[in-house]
Amino acid sequence: MHPLGQPDRVVLQAPERLVSEHRLDFRRDALERLAKAASDGARRITIDLRDTREVDASGLGVLVLLQKRARESTLITCLTHTPPSVRHLLRLTQLEALFEFED
Repeated sequence: MHPLGQPDRVVLQAPERLVSEHRLDFRRDALERLAKAASDGARRITIDLRDTREVDASGLGVLVLLQKRARESTLITCLTHTPPSVRHLLRLTQLEALFEFED
């Protein structure tokens, strides 16, 4: 826990389909929560992918954008409950190294 009782980690729930037609809402909400987390002194942002069944290039772009913004705010980005298909896609696109993983 953060010294003021605030959690040092913010968890974002990714949508079932992290694809072009669904990315904007998730992106907006996630960036707002990330900014608040950074201002509240959080140290990590965790993106929970347990319900995510489909990711396309635009979805990967959102994950990379979130990681970049988090890093700019000195936050660690962690992916949790990452489905094997999403992990494989991250490996193929050489994006896997940008994230920490928890399961």
